[in-house]
Amino acid sequence: MIAFNKPFMIENELKYIQDAIRRGALCGDGFYTKQCHKLLESKIGCKKVLLTHSCTAALEMAAILLDLQAGDEVIMPSYTFVSTANAFVLCGAVPVFVDIREDTLNIDENLIESAITQKTKAIVCVHYAGVACEMDKILEIAKRHNLFVVEDAAQGVGSFYKGRPLGSIGDLGCFSFHETKNIISGEGGALVINNERFIERAEIIREKGTNRTQFFRGEVDKYTWVDIGSSFLPSDMVAAFLYSQLENMDKINAKRLDIWNQYNDFFRVFKSVKTPYIPAECKHNAHMYYVLFESLQQRSDFIEFMKQNEIFPVFHYVPLHSSPAGQKFGRVYGEMKVTDKVSSTLVRMPLYFGITQEEMYRVFEIAGQYIKS
Repeated sequence: MIAFNKPFMIENELKYIQDAIRRGALCGDGFYTKQCHKLLESKIGCKKVLLTHSCTAALEMAAILLDLQAGDEVIMPSYTFVSTANAFVLCGAVPVFVDIREDTLNIDENLIESAITQKTKAIVCVHYAGVACEMDKILEIAKRHNLFVVEDAAQGVGSFYKGRPLGSIGDLGCFSFHETKNIISGEGGALVINNERFIERAEIIREKGTNRTQFFRGEVDKYTWVDIGSSFLPSDMVAAFLYSQLENMDKINAKRLDIWNQYNDFFRVFKSVKTPYIPAECKHNAHMYYVLFESLQQRSDFIEFMKQNEIFPVFHYVPLHSSPAGQKFGRVYGEMKVTDKVSSTLVRMPLYFGITQEEMYRVFEIAGQYIKS
């Protein structure tokens, strides 16, 4: 069986977990959490990184930091995971869904400005498949209308836009270290803070609304409840696992890129499927390899044929604008033709660090049998 994804260890995960236990402090913000913070801040070049227990938690922190009020609007794509919208709905905000580009499948930056109203407070850009949105234009629009920009970079750890790491470009960035991502800790995430105004409050929100972090730095003589917040910290054992992965991020992404390139060399010779587009200014992390079929029926038949041969590709998002909660809590701006088409025709191929060359050849053999038939 060739699964869609398999979690993996690369080097020192167990060693670091044992060391964390030996140190005798397994709660959040221990030794390995701090090591992860330092390493990520160095790689990203941001003001501050705070590990969270998921990317969902990082997005929820971002929504709180923006001080959104009931009825405020946040522009985002519909073709994304539910957390992108849910984090802001929890604050009473309204997701405003716009369509995506046909090439990168990212939010169509040319539709954003006309979707802005007096209630708009932020733009959330989702870097689909680790390929950057058109950030220069998005930042220009945000500046012109005094809006915040949040990067949902759940899939973008180690990707770049014009030489800038994803997550470091907007006011706030959000990473995922879920087991399906390139760099993993089982569950896990991080909030990347690029706007200094958010740093102090982010530390408070992350620590249940208390100034506990400032207390441990000796900045206050006791800590107490000072703001809203929740428990967004991961265990230091989770951070220990993650630290080994982060140390090997370049190696992991290079291996994934080799797999991605093999897929691309195989699929691009077939006219009946559409392969991914990578803009020249984008350096991606090979988070996923997908192809687009011409119809829902073809996509469904392909997945079923592969499964019959014990290979397990998967489809992706059901668009949020067509979901029950999306219809209840959000609104749509304009048509969603590209989003609806992509949702019906996209399939993601097995891609994970431990996939073998023999398994890749098997995938090519079976996929070729279907496409040529």
